[in-house]
Amino acid sequence: MTSALFSPIRLAGLELANRIAVSPMCQYSADDGSATDWHLMHLGMLANSGAGLVVVEATHVERHGRITHGCLGLYSDDNEAALARVVYQARRAGHARFGIQLAHSGRKGSAQKPWEGGGALKDSEDPWPTIAASALPFGEGWHTPREATEADMDRVRDAFVNSARRAVRIGFDAIELHMAHGYLAHGFMSPLSNKRTDQYGGSFENRMRFPLSVARAVRAAVPKEVPLGARITGSDWREDGLTPDDAVNIAKALKAEGFDFLCVSSGGVALDIRNPSEPGYNVAIAARVKREAGIAARAVGLIVTPEQAEAVVSKGEADMVALGRGFLDDPHWGWHAAKALGAEVARPRQYLRAGPKLWAPAAKG
Repeated sequence: MTSALFSPIRLAGLELANRIAVSPMCQYSADDGSATDWHLMHLGMLANSGAGLVVVEATHVERHGRITHGCLGLYSDDNEAALARVVYQARRAGHARFGIQLAHSGRKGSAQKPWEGGGALKDSEDPWPTIAASALPFGEGWHTPREATEADMDRVRDAFVNSARRAVRIGFDAIELHMAHGYLAHGFMSPLSNKRTDQYGGSFENRMRFPLSVARAVRAAVPKEVPLGARITGSDWREDGLTPDDAVNIAKALKAEGFDFLCVSSGGVALDIRNPSEPGYNVAIAARVKREAGIAARAVGLIVTPEQAEAVVSKGEADMVALGRGFLDDPHWGWHAAKALGAEVARPRQYLRAGPKLWAPAAKG
């Protein structure tokens, strides 16, 4: 049996060995945006996880665009040098290709790390001013952002371009923009968080104006052979919010700007919204995006087992799957998935003796 999950895929000029991606997962362990030895250990481990692509956590395009004081950034020469070191070493040690997710936190910024409470920074914790589509807080107890001006939008768009150019210099194999989870771009798209009455609010076309201007500018700065994509929302999971129909239209608009792939997630636009809890709850939306927009789609969200991931790809519901917590729980998830599906996956030579061909316990499972 040939596994669809472990078949190669080509995105622009990049060929990946399989259809598994490690989802970008914030580590809250950077130093003024700069990657640290924690990132070297974390990404070095995932480089040999069996995934074809590892996407580096949300990496913010300006200092006040971070979520927390510990979030990764790519807005300074120091940030670039630190991340280049980590990616170079991880790539040397592993087999995966590396992508990066570029982001701006919008009204969800100036926040505590999850293990420090996860709420808005207190006055004693060095908070910073935030911007958003409208001057509406993310939830009760959160800072009220300033409504973004034209000058803010121009600055942020230029910051995305600057960070994208840094990512290209570092040598990332793929770049994606974070346009989901209630951060700045998604905050403009969603009618729940965008109450503007100017050319950036109201109709779907107006709400897409700023995010598409960022997409257009980044696409112009990224070489065509480097695949460019975005994580988009499949649903806001609330009445009067964005729907799967909107996700298809967002996908069509980004494809028209020259994007190569999309990762379909959902939720996160307001503090009190809860996503569904059934396995693969975004898969049906990803399938619509793939089919109706005609763009490569990656599904993410409670994809846990190899059999589940295989079914998503083999049925054509998505071109790739992304796992986050699954890889935190089992850093060799890709190895174990290959064994379960009768496929092969590259391993470092130093670990070959623990493979099923050379170690009986591995062969027996």
